[in-house]
Amino acid sequence: MPTSLFDAFSGLVERLADLVQPVFHGSATAAAIVLFTMLVRLAVHPLSRQAARGQKARAALQPRLAELRKKHAKEPEALRKAVMELHAAEKVSPFSGCLPSLLQLPAFFLLYQLFSGSGLGGHSTLLGHRLLGAPLFGRWADALGDGGPVGGAGLVYLALFAVVTGVATFNYRRTKRQLATNPMVPADQGEGVPGLDAITKFMPLMSFATLITVAVVPLAAALYVVTSTAWSAFERAWLYRDRTAPAPAAAA
Repeated sequence: MPTSLFDAFSGLVERLADLVQPVFHGSATAAAIVLFTMLVRLAVHPLSRQAARGQKARAALQPRLAELRKKHAKEPEALRKAVMELHAAEKVSPFSGCLPSLLQLPAFFLLYQLFSGSGLGGHSTLLGHRLLGAPLFGRWADALGDGGPVGGAGLVYLALFAVVTGVATFNYRRTKRQLATNPMVPADQGEGVPGLDAITKFMPLMSFATLITVAVVPLAAALYVVTSTAWSAFERAWLYRDRTAPAPAAAA
């Protein structure tokens, strides 16, 4: 990634910090990182909506795909042709939910590189500021060595850990409900798939891995990770709200 591009993004964050400085004072740069991350997430939100529509469209075809698999259980070539014809007739791509998500990755990677300092060879001027006394270039290990877990910098990390834990718990409960109502693989197809049960049990816990990331990256990158993770959690909860809602009771 050209350094000039990182310089441009760094300049945008610094100008945003100047705007919010009267409100956040010495923590203006940290606030600017959070606000800039939210602006980028807002800019790529149309891709998230497109991904959600694609996944919902593919989910709606699952009952008909199951019928085709049953009908052509012993005819792989006929099954492949029938599936392709179904996707074409319904104008649904098998990758309709994946491509928009993949297109967002470069933007997220760029931001992480910028706020971790690696985009500028570790000399980003953004990392020279502080958040309530905690340096943006510092890590949790540095905070533990300078005042301990309840010192000035340590309390900043405790607050971030609390936010991540809250978001992860929200994701955990939502993912459990989603897997209960919309399994990754229907029951009649999942029997005998090696490791499927373990994957299903492990998936809801993946959000808690963000705690490790926040603990080991520079504070500036941790602010980006926490903000982006929280945005993703509530964005997905909104976009996929109909997939986790309990099914209506059957009529008597």
